[in-house]
Amino acid sequence: MTNAAVSDSWKRGRDFLGVRQAVLGGAMSWLSERHLVAAISNAGGFGVLATGSMPVELARAEVRATRALTDKPFGINLIIMHPALADYVAMVVEEKVTHCVLAGGMPGRETVETLRAGGVKVILFAPSLALARRLIQRGVDALIIEGHEAGGHVGPVSTLVLAQEILPHVHEVPVFVAGGIADGVMTAAMASLGAAGVQVGTRFVCAGECVAHANFKQKFIQAQARDAVVTVQFDPALPVIPVRALVNKGTERFNQLQLDLVRQVREGSKPRAEAQLELEHFWAGALRRAAIDGDVEHGSVMAGQSVGMVRAIQPAATIIEDLVARLEG
Repeated sequence: MTNAAVSDSWKRGRDFLGVRQAVLGGAMSWLSERHLVAAISNAGGFGVLATGSMPVELARAEVRATRALTDKPFGINLIIMHPALADYVAMVVEEKVTHCVLAGGMPGRETVETLRAGGVKVILFAPSLALARRLIQRGVDALIIEGHEAGGHVGPVSTLVLAQEILPHVHEVPVFVAGGIADGVMTAAMASLGAAGVQVGTRFVCAGECVAHANFKQKFIQAQARDAVVTVQFDPALPVIPVRALVNKGTERFNQLQLDLVRQVREGSKPRAEAQLELEHFWAGALRRAAIDGDVEHGSVMAGQSVGMVRAIQPAATIIEDLVARLEG
């Protein structure tokens, strides 16, 4: 791809987001709140609020609090499987949030149509080319492809393979790339393949504006890429979405919980859906225990493999400058 084509690809992402640099902050539960989101947006990137399982009115308050800290564009992340999704969607429209990232599955047509009718641009994750085409038919405005290298809940395919599979064949909407991106070399490489921008989570954990506990940030600075390991599924009776995190005693607790739940599902004493929900609640609580409370031995230290390239606590603006340096140079 020529330099002009790279510039056009990146410009498409910037124009879509309404920002100077097409760098989205990954929506990290407990951490992607008003301070980090506003800092990323004020630095020229695009912050994204993580709602997780917070009540709808608390999410509304977080949107308003973020607006008090920045007059720049930012988005919000909603979990498709959340039972109150329709209420979240209504809130996003009412609060006039410009962009909504939907995660955790395939949204119903009504969800996409309601958001778009309310003036909200809809962004979805696409783990394959076939699903990318289905989402485009459903009317989404942009896609994110996230590779196996990412932190938290991950898919099975690497970033580079997804980029090769999808970027050359999807031109209808902007496509952003996530997973293992931590410096300007990787950003430029993705732009050269046709990416409209990148999404970064792990490196922003060590932004000075991030509310993560000092213990949590120190774990990131000390870690190597190989320390960020994906959990395993012990039994197909209890399907689990893999989670990438730094191995600790919290990992052992999850493994034991999974074994206990598998036994209960097989015995018929607990429905599979209830067991899966219990696992998700485990991750939410374990992540808070580590990221906010600082218990990095028993909590969950979710991190992508790019954690091996995080070596210092830096302002969000410095991180963004580094991520786009090869594009501007």
